[in-house]
Amino acid sequence: MMKVLVIGGFLGSGKTTTILRLGRDFSEAGKKVAIIVNEIGEVGIDGDVISKYGLDTTELTSGCICCSLKVSMKTTITLLNRDYKPDILLIEPTGIAFPHVIKSDINLMNLKDTTVQPLVTPIDGSRFKQLMKEVKLFALRQIIDAEVLGINKLDMVEKIQIPILEASVQQLNPKAKVVLLSATYEDEHWHDFVKLLFGEDVEKLLEETKTGEASIPVHDIQMMDKATGKPVEYDMNSIEASGITSYATEYSIGEVPTDQARSVVRNLIEDIKAEVIKSSPEFVGHIKLFMESETDTVKVNLTAYDMDVVYELIPSGNEHSRKLKILAAVSNIKKDRLISIVNDAVEKSLKAEGISFLHNLHAH
Repeated sequence: MMKVLVIGGFLGSGKTTTILRLGRDFSEAGKKVAIIVNEIGEVGIDGDVISKYGLDTTELTSGCICCSLKVSMKTTITLLNRDYKPDILLIEPTGIAFPHVIKSDINLMNLKDTTVQPLVTPIDGSRFKQLMKEVKLFALRQIIDAEVLGINKLDMVEKIQIPILEASVQQLNPKAKVVLLSATYEDEHWHDFVKLLFGEDVEKLLEETKTGEASIPVHDIQMMDKATGKPVEYDMNSIEASGITSYATEYSIGEVPTDQARSVVRNLIEDIKAEVIKSSPEFVGHIKLFMESETDTVKVNLTAYDMDVVYELIPSGNEHSRKLKILAAVSNIKKDRLISIVNDAVEKSLKAEGISFLHNLHAH
């Protein structure tokens, strides 16, 4: 019996970290785990990172699962179930998807020997106010659709604010189970979270979420498509509906010592951040990149204009070919401007460091 879990949530909410943690825990417990990662654009980043931790991934790019990849999703799940036979399948949609639609599509596939677990939406507790300001309607849509809401990144939230966050999130979606979560910590919150998703009370939880109404009716958070002026429905492109501009690209690079790679990515993400702020002073979203050095992969993340950059070093062995990958998905900026910021910053940085490179252009 394969259990399928869809983990939604806005950009930078901690989906990848949560999936890595779940995958590692279940693998260590003797379970076979498969992961489907959906990325924005033609260049995948999270799938590569997850693979470096030794977990199987199937990466779907060039858009959003729920609006353009339904056939590929069905085919991918069918093949995974047939050839790999995982006990647990974890699905990470892009942070600007409608996760409820993805879960509904999976239910409609009528897959044999498969159960679909509660829909999980992590919320970045450290920037909840910013999300409500910059992308309020889209964030509300994701929250109201969830069956389990995880207030994530507790280590970055003042303790006095946690009860306020719990009450605010529960008010937005009274039918959902609200849990505290810190995917990077080994504590009772994490164990309770896993038990809630895969324990004996799952059926009861799913039945409970079918009753009750959100305090904000759906029609009151109706999003409008900027191009047509019409309400955004679930079958419309959620990337456009989110108001987020995204650009993903990839460079092949020469050999780089780890210390130099650290310096390059540190300066690079700070340069991109500074330029994005000029166009979108209070942006939210996700700017992330990773650079493969001689022995390691240096990964950095940034989720908002006033947040700190998070650095991570992943042992990756001796790579035959090395890459630098970047994803910038931020609010309130024009596409051409974002592309120019990223490409100019990368090429300026690599040239200054004397690193050979080739820009790998991906056609749509």
